[in-house]
Amino acid sequence: MSENQDNRPEENSASQSIPPVPPLPPATGATGAAPSGGVRPAPQHPSYSAPSVPPASASSVSAPTLPYPGQGFGVPSSAPTGQPAGGQVRTAEKKKSGPGKVVGLLVAAALVGGAAGVGTTWAGANLWGPSDASSTSSGPQVVTVNNTDSVNATTAIATKVVPSVVTINVSAGQSGGTGSGVVLSKDGYVLTNTHVVTLDGESADPTISVTTSDGHIYAAKIVGTDPVYDLAVIKLEGAPEMTPITWGDSSKLNVGDQTVAIGAPLGLSNTVTTGIVSALNRSIEIASSAAPDSSGGDEGQNGDGQQGDNPYYFDFGQGQTQQQTSETIKIAVIQTDAPINPGNSGGALVNGKGELVGINVAIASAGSTSSSDQSGSIGVGFSIPSDIAHRVADDLMKNGSATHGLLGASVRDASTVQGATITGAYIVDVTSGGGAAEGGLKAGDIVTKFDGVPVTGAVDLTAQVRALASGSSAEVTYVRDGKTETTQVTLGSLTK
Repeated sequence: MSENQDNRPEENSASQSIPPVPPLPPATGATGAAPSGGVRPAPQHPSYSAPSVPPASASSVSAPTLPYPGQGFGVPSSAPTGQPAGGQVRTAEKKKSGPGKVVGLLVAAALVGGAAGVGTTWAGANLWGPSDASSTSSGPQVVTVNNTDSVNATTAIATKVVPSVVTINVSAGQSGGTGSGVVLSKDGYVLTNTHVVTLDGESADPTISVTTSDGHIYAAKIVGTDPVYDLAVIKLEGAPEMTPITWGDSSKLNVGDQTVAIGAPLGLSNTVTTGIVSALNRSIEIASSAAPDSSGGDEGQNGDGQQGDNPYYFDFGQGQTQQQTSETIKIAVIQTDAPINPGNSGGALVNGKGELVGINVAIASAGSTSSSDQSGSIGVGFSIPSDIAHRVADDLMKNGSATHGLLGASVRDASTVQGATITGAYIVDVTSGGGAAEGGLKAGDIVTKFDGVPVTGAVDLTAQVRALASGSSAEVTYVRDGKTETTQVTLGSLTK
């Protein structure tokens, strides 16, 4: 029997020529000089606009311009040669020209910008920046486009999101590991996982360095950690103006929606993988050395063997290993088949508009659960929904910690109860004065829905309760003596 509430557990003729766009002025102030041979993102500042395209003459026409907040870009019919002019994307030199490229790029822009409700706004940086095909780069490129005729929506999404995702390196003594993070603010607050920045609870004060998408490295300090939902916020030291992620609404996701995962699997920064939402309202129980001691809070009942058979584990980065622990956490997740591998932890899961809908946290194993036996993605990855991550991140930035709800009941899977005819969370006992008791719940009730989310077992109920802040009110649907009823409960506070 496993305990739920109490176990911490995104009509020009082809013959006419289009004059090239003058190069953008070099990025200054917020971004600094570009790394040697690399390409630095253009500054994101509302008062900045790119030079306009020269007026059309009798033998030329002006290219359409796709405005982007903080930066405008004209679209030449062929990529001019030379060095990059401050855009994020390096494009290979093209010999042919014509309207085909413009059409392809406009379509990609419309797929992202139009879906986001901004018309033809380009959701990214300059995909048409000049480059020298024979040049070499000593620094990392952000997003590479070699054929502008075949740019698609994923390219647009990646171009928008990659500058908002960082690679995190953590060390403490002889231990170390890598992970990913998502930029929350211009002044360098970054959201990631607790298991990334604490080396799964091994160190409370590790050495952290953060590498931005354009190859700059900054030291960082922990602002706050939330081991209950495995989220953490760190702050970069001395970083110039960053590019924050755009928050999305995870409650509006549908199964089958496009997803793009961005992070640093195996330390490979700026990696982009695609997939769909495989399932929603999923919950997992996962071992965590940083989890709160389960002896705190209400008394509960344990023991149905779920933990030992747990196929889920954190996607630890290079050098990091799972600590031995008997503690677990139960978290609500989005399931996706976008490939997530060790090192993706803390990175972004975005929708077809390039909006953040999840923080990548865990993967499933087809066999051994030992982190030393981890293999590649099997298409079963998990992300913490953005609605939960947003609340927790705000709490961490404001207070250094986050609160979580407590129902005040010990539960088990209803399917393990003799004679069970429905799935849900079977209430074994309630705590006097707790939210469950005050809401009229009793032992023997089977909870089938919590706060509008279906509940199929004990893990589901715990994960949904913990997703809310202490003091929150929620509607509970339950079955008693074969009759379905509802009640309102006010959650207590989980003792950490």
